[in-house]
Amino acid sequence: MPASAAELNGRVLELLAGVAPDVDIQAVRPELEFREQFDFDSMDVFNFAAALHTTFGLDIPERDYRQLLSLDRCIAYLGKQLGDGKRAQ
Repeated sequence: MPASAAELNGRVLELLAGVAPDVDIQAVRPELEFREQFDFDSMDVFNFAAALHTTFGLDIPERDYRQLLSLDRCIAYLGKQLGDGKRAQ
């Protein structure tokens, strides 16, 4: 698990690039939803949630997927989940 917010941010961007390889992660605007910045459909959201689950060991219910749709929201969601100790297994 990343030790700082900057490391968490970097890891999330790496996972995003794995799901959407055509995305320039240096150009991602954290406050905007991904679909407003590049082609990011429902299958990409699912794959992104699965990558987050695998990486961080979190169960992410489908109802929470809307929290993953921008970098800012995703980091806030992960920070809360990781901070609360809601880890799978």
